[in-house]
Amino acid sequence: MRTKSEKSRRSSTRRISKSNISKTLLCEVAWEVCNQVGGIYTVLRSKAPTMVRKWGDHYCLVGPYIESQASAAFDPLPLDPSDPFAKATLNLREKGFEAHYGEWLVSGRPRTVLINIDGVYDRLGDYKYHLWENHDIATPSDDGLLNKTLAFGYVTELFFRELARPTVTNKHVLGHFHEWMAATPILNLRRDNIPVSTIFTTHATLLGRYLAMNDPDFYDHLPFYDWHKEALNFNIESQVKIERFAANAADVLTTVSEITAQECVSLLGRQPEEVVPNGINIERFTAFHEFQNLHIEYKERIHQFVMAHFFQNYTFNLDKTLYFFTSGRYEFKNKGFDVTLEALAKLNYMLQREDSDMTVVMFFVTRQPFNSINPDVLQSRAMMEELRQTTKGILKQVGERMFYAAASGTDYELPNLNEFVDEYWKLRFRRTLQSWKNDRFPPIVTHNLEDDANDEILNTLRTSNLINKPEDRVKVVYHPDFINSTNPLFGIDYMQFVRGCHLGVFPSYYEPWGYTPLECMACGIPAVTSDLSGFGEYVIDNMNEPENKGLVVNNRKDADFQASADQLARKLYKFTQLDRRERIDMRNKTESASTFFDWKNLVHHYEKAHNLALSRLKERVK
Repeated sequence: MRTKSEKSRRSSTRRISKSNISKTLLCEVAWEVCNQVGGIYTVLRSKAPTMVRKWGDHYCLVGPYIESQASAAFDPLPLDPSDPFAKATLNLREKGFEAHYGEWLVSGRPRTVLINIDGVYDRLGDYKYHLWENHDIATPSDDGLLNKTLAFGYVTELFFRELARPTVTNKHVLGHFHEWMAATPILNLRRDNIPVSTIFTTHATLLGRYLAMNDPDFYDHLPFYDWHKEALNFNIESQVKIERFAANAADVLTTVSEITAQECVSLLGRQPEEVVPNGINIERFTAFHEFQNLHIEYKERIHQFVMAHFFQNYTFNLDKTLYFFTSGRYEFKNKGFDVTLEALAKLNYMLQREDSDMTVVMFFVTRQPFNSINPDVLQSRAMMEELRQTTKGILKQVGERMFYAAASGTDYELPNLNEFVDEYWKLRFRRTLQSWKNDRFPPIVTHNLEDDANDEILNTLRTSNLINKPEDRVKVVYHPDFINSTNPLFGIDYMQFVRGCHLGVFPSYYEPWGYTPLECMACGIPAVTSDLSGFGEYVIDNMNEPENKGLVVNNRKDADFQASADQLARKLYKFTQLDRRERIDMRNKTESASTFFDWKNLVHHYEKAHNLALSRLKERVK
């Protein structure tokens, strides 16, 4: 854990001044620039408007050219030789490399260089040889992803060499590299003393993620790991060496949380100079005062799914139903799926014991290999839609005939509505219901998994007997694919789904930062995080009474598994006891508190790192 003096030293670092920005070029480099893969894409995209406002045309992003993504998210610009980023791109082209210069079509429209690595592989042998000769990094030839990142790193290094030439610019050059997949240029830029100051940000150490998934006492063992032995054990020696050596070669090392800073010390061998917590672009989520209405709108869409999924078997009161969810990559322990499932079983018992009339539907939204959507799930949805069309037809016929009867009759009493329905509609109504209704338990998982028998979520639900029985007050829907607007089961995108839920549940064991609870807050949806996530730790250190703002931080640092599950179950139970007015008030407080995490309020951490890198560059080139 960081000492108070270390945190104080960080806080005393000054932000970069406007005067220094005017004399400096900043390039942020990542594999996920204009290439949506994971969380770093969200970091860069959401931060872009703030960075462009601060740096203007002195700021540029560098990423790989992936045609399928660039075609929709990248707009080319003319290669103006007076623009140093464009000039460096032009120089690369003249040397035979395919590089594109333009704007990333996200808020802020930041200048962006995209590098096509397809034509680089014939030069990769020499690059790999020099990595081994100069840096003791041996790289296998059969690792496709590693080869791609090395090819990207090779051309990115050449881009910085061109950018730093006096004939291209007389300004200072900062290169900010995110994660090991973009880190190899740091090694040679430092070795050859190229006048580029480098910042390396690890969002999660690669080895730390592997160890946390496989060691139940990861944090206790963290100071004692032999990094090289463990890297060999997981067959990731090349990647770990790239990450470790880049972290030590960079002028400035940063990471996203105090928790990950501990990993850097133990696994990378260096203490980060700055912690750069991840913010969010609140403008992207702003619905002014409409977020309550949006919650109602998208909750109704979730109602439609729930009716199709459950009501063919049994019913419950949707007005007394709460929608909880968790989401993220499938890491059963790291993402806290294990403790969430244990807490849900306890919650189910608590609600059953008091004979509660509340129902909780818990959604697990992650990605696992599957063959297809469960045909029974699709069939049930189709049959419910048929029932909807049937009832609309009956309603139309009854309305027309009832109006005529009332206008032309002399009886002031409400007539028998059955008399207005043809036998055709009566028969269709009956057959539709008979075809739809059955007495089976609703399925837990919406898709046919490739390895159903060994899925940890399913096996835990089976062991705890939480299998959507009628008497269960907690129902579970496991959706092993990410939700988007083309999804045939929901028909809404992920953030709309989030807005329709009542609570996000993310009690992670290993989470260097954690965007999902922050996205919930921005949508006005309360959330659970943990004190072992970077976000949760930041909340504890920087927010007063977070629970009153709709943010519960579950204790996992000083509690064992059962104690954490017990605490989470109590917090979930407490949430089920809120009435509708209290939940509305909580959503208002949550949405208001989310502005605390706007990039406008957090980007100063990056500014400190950039200022420190610039000062070290000036010392180096004296």
